[in-house]
Amino acid sequence: MPYEGFEDYFQKKVILSVATTGGLHGKEANPNLPTQPEEVAEDIAACEEAGASMVHLHARDENHEDTKDVARFQALRDAIEAHCDDIIVNFTTGGGGIYPREERIAPVLETEPRPEVATIDVGPMNFGQTRTAINPREMSEEYAERMRDAGVKPEIEVFNQGHIPEFEHLIEEDLLDAPYWATVILGMQTGTPPHPRNLVNFVDNLPPETEWQALAVGRYQLPLTTMAMLMGGHVRVGMEDNVYYRKGELAESNAQLVRRTARIADELDRPIASTAEAREMLGL
Repeated sequence: MPYEGFEDYFQKKVILSVATTGGLHGKEANPNLPTQPEEVAEDIAACEEAGASMVHLHARDENHEDTKDVARFQALRDAIEAHCDDIIVNFTTGGGGIYPREERIAPVLETEPRPEVATIDVGPMNFGQTRTAINPREMSEEYAERMRDAGVKPEIEVFNQGHIPEFEHLIEEDLLDAPYWATVILGMQTGTPPHPRNLVNFVDNLPPETEWQALAVGRYQLPLTTMAMLMGGHVRVGMEDNVYYRKGELAESNAQLVRRTARIADELDRPIASTAEAREMLGL
């Protein structure tokens, strides 16, 4: 099991990921949420300086709406190249229930340079009243195979423990290379309820050789990412998942959330991984 205690707690560094924007809420939720390539890249540069070694990206169009347009992802990629030093770029392939399958993976394969990492959602999820992302097994197989051929490492997004057999299936089919990289997600609509016991149980059931990070939605981001660091895991923070710094106080920037997480990691004696160290840990 990936969680085997604290044997290497003080030696294992924390990979700190930031999810700057997301594809659901926008500036109506927090006017500081970046949506356009230049403002996203400037925020990412500040996050990188604060300790983030990976950025998870969604693209928005000129009207701030979510898009899978390859040109908009390319604009993001170009802005990051201009503003950042050496952060790991991670593209979403989410958008089930809205975008066709090919549109979801096209930015991963058609931007230059390609991202080093891209997500795969391995099971169904409900969003709101009418939308369901199906994410069937054969699509996950296709995405994993095409990413492997393109030299992009999959990040397996597991929203509940029912998705773990789908993760294991990809391993059994030799479509993923160890160490595997997974995001454990708590607090989504039909995902895992955001409770400490659920995080421990979730991580206990991940496949061997999995490096994992935890994210939690809204007010649960701070306590559960802190707990993930106590467990020897990695963390994702950012305004995709939580637009508040504390109750009643909107986050000023993604970098503000990253800086707080880095301070907590320091207090916990969990050093933050550099980008080079993160690459080595994930086999990039």
